[in-house]
Amino acid sequence: MARPEVLFSAEGPWAQAPEGLPIGDGWVSTVDNFPVNFPFDGSEIGRAPVGTPELATRAIDEAVAVFKKVAALPSRTRRSLLNDVAAALAARRSDFEQLLVLETGKPLVDCRVEVARTIVTWQAAAEEVSRLHGETVPLDLLPSGDGLVGFWKRKPIGVVVGIAGFNYPLLLASHKIAPAIAAGCPVVVKPAPQTPLATLWLVHLVRSLTDLPAMVQLVTGDAAVGSALVTDRRVGAVSFTGSALVGHRIARDAAPAKTLLELGSNAALVVAEDADLDAAADAVLRGGFYASGQACISVQRVLVVDAVAEEFTERVLARLGEVVTGDPRDEKTRVSALIDPGSTRRVQEWVDKATSAGARLVGGGVDGTVIRPTVLLDVPDGLECWDEEIFGPVVCIRTVASVDEAFDAVNASRYGLHASVFSTSLKTAFRALDELEVGGVVVNEVPGFRSDTMPYGGVKDSGIGREGPRFAVEELTVTRMAVLRP
Repeated sequence: MARPEVLFSAEGPWAQAPEGLPIGDGWVSTVDNFPVNFPFDGSEIGRAPVGTPELATRAIDEAVAVFKKVAALPSRTRRSLLNDVAAALAARRSDFEQLLVLETGKPLVDCRVEVARTIVTWQAAAEEVSRLHGETVPLDLLPSGDGLVGFWKRKPIGVVVGIAGFNYPLLLASHKIAPAIAAGCPVVVKPAPQTPLATLWLVHLVRSLTDLPAMVQLVTGDAAVGSALVTDRRVGAVSFTGSALVGHRIARDAAPAKTLLELGSNAALVVAEDADLDAAADAVLRGGFYASGQACISVQRVLVVDAVAEEFTERVLARLGEVVTGDPRDEKTRVSALIDPGSTRRVQEWVDKATSAGARLVGGGVDGTVIRPTVLLDVPDGLECWDEEIFGPVVCIRTVASVDEAFDAVNASRYGLHASVFSTSLKTAFRALDELEVGGVVVNEVPGFRSDTMPYGGVKDSGIGREGPRFAVEELTVTRMAVLRP
């Protein structure tokens, strides 16, 4: 399949985005640029501008300067802008899908899902503008409050810094930008170094639809650029998606600014004795390998009650060959190359360490640049494949004596983003809701299920705060109390 060069030709849609970085009211030239490569074959698909800490500070300067104007925008103006962006994305849906395939290396089917979810996110953010309101408060519960009127309203928290991950660059950036606009906050976004192009184009579309382009800015760059953004004391909130290690550092460095952290996970799927085994096996195959496993809520750990473990594992392995690997531009492909060779080496090293420690490899291997869907049985505690976030197409299956033991194993992780339980028992389902230490419990479906309108986030080392437009808007506003004596 030929690579769609049209995306970067003079008459292609990418050519409509100006050169440089969108800072202030215009686009600022940079000294350097860097290649963005197609992970599947390493070919260069385009070049992106390189930001600097100085440009990051300049972007914050511009955001601070425009804050009052953004905060004062009528709700109808903010809602209209959000809807206009959703329409612009829908009009270029196919172009964005193809661009995402090229810069992320993610299978086309997953890129289509990403664009569809991105459009919904902007539409949902538009709806939240009309729900941004406060309440009255009874102040006369004590005699000192007699005759007083009290109410609170929500006000923009200030300048927002959004830092997105590489695996869903368009969607993750939108979950930072769209709620910030809805809340009345200017936002400076930093995309992952590996995947800046789709986010640059998104920011260009947003800025082309408003008379206040400085309300949305973008700076690329390395950790020094990120540090300049999050340590600026003029920032009201930092929203970050990425690893726990980096997230912890951001939380320390950004204080006292509010931090919203969507961090790592090693999502678990529990198979009870009374589970529908075909549905559970299907969930492992769908939920363990989508986006080539580069999703923080993809199935990584599977805990199966002993009574059904052998039958369940057989069903998974019998269908493992159905997961097509290869070129991500092929509509049939479900697993392709990881974001870069370093990630591929790391995943393979973790698998080798697990097998050396006694785990059984019953499916997988490397095919060129692609790690085939991999299944490990009985990985011991203390190994990265079980304890950490693999972020690759690897699923670990462990046999347990009971649902109680499975729940204990889920909760023993330092992570707690999503988990799922397969059971026909309502008692087991509600026990899972009560007992599993995670941000979301999914019953009889993959832990990777996420509607972009639901509260999404984790506990423990999986982060703090919630995304989803309604909940993000709440995070990006503060209450202001009013006490009046008429």
